[in-house]
Amino acid sequence: MDINQIREYLPHRYPFLLVDRVVEIEPGVSIEALKNVSVNEPFFNGHFPQQPIMPGVLIIEALAQAAGVLGFVTEDRRPDDGYMYVLCGVDKARFKRQVVPGDQLHLKASYIAVKRNILKFSGEARVDGQLVASAEFMVAELRL
Repeated sequence: MDINQIREYLPHRYPFLLVDRVVEIEPGVSIEALKNVSVNEPFFNGHFPQQPIMPGVLIIEALAQAAGVLGFVTEDRRPDDGYMYVLCGVDKARFKRQVVPGDQLHLKASYIAVKRNILKFSGEARVDGQLVASAEFMVAELRL
């Protein structure tokens, strides 16, 4: 999926759309996506001007957004149909390495379970094959 297709599945827009491309998706199983990290990202102005580091919470958000695409594709729904996924829980979050301008985040999220309107995923973010962050997280499906 390119950015235009991703925008059909995610309601996020600049500066908070954190998925640039979907490389592979297997509905109901997993997704692999990319986030290109640029020095022009607005959060780098304050985190930290002399040593820019992507905030860990935004790495987790990027994983959750990728999982949101997986959820929408799996359920054959889109935000335009009146649905939205919101992050409602994060467990076992670990950060192993800093993410800096010029890095490309490889995001992978996999389904763990679905109960009613709560979807649980595991996710990993890597740069150059090295693990930078991992977590389990839950998203709630909202009907608007």
